[in-house]
This record gives sequence, C-alpha cells and structure tokens, in this order.
Amino acid sequence: MAKHVVIDTDECIGCETCVELCSEVFAFNEDEEKAEVIKPEGGPEDCIEEAIESCPAECIRWE
Repeated sequence: MAKHVVIDTDECIGCETCVELCSEVFAFNEDEEKAEVIKPEGGPEDCIEEAIESCPAECIRWE
C-alpha cells in the first residue's frame, strides 16, 4: 500500500514553509489561509521530508 502525504489543516498555521520548500506537492489555499496537498501521491521524498521537518505546526505527515 502506497503512502500519501497529508496536512492536518486544523493544525496548519498558514506559514507557507511547505509551499516554499516543495511547491510541486503543496500549495497555499487563499480562501482557507492554510496549506494544502495538491499531489497526495507525493513527489520527491527529500523535498517532502524537509517540509515535514521544517513545519512549525508539525501538521504534515505520511499516511
């Protein structure tokens, strides 16, 4: 079973760090003022891992 990247939007503070680090997987939802996953199947794992590690709200994870 493949893993997918997810954001807990309740915890997201809208800092856009993940978007800056990995824009091919994450985007900023202007209406919600939070980040969202635009490519749940993932992308470059090093880029996603850096976003997970850099997230100040610790709301990004693999499922």
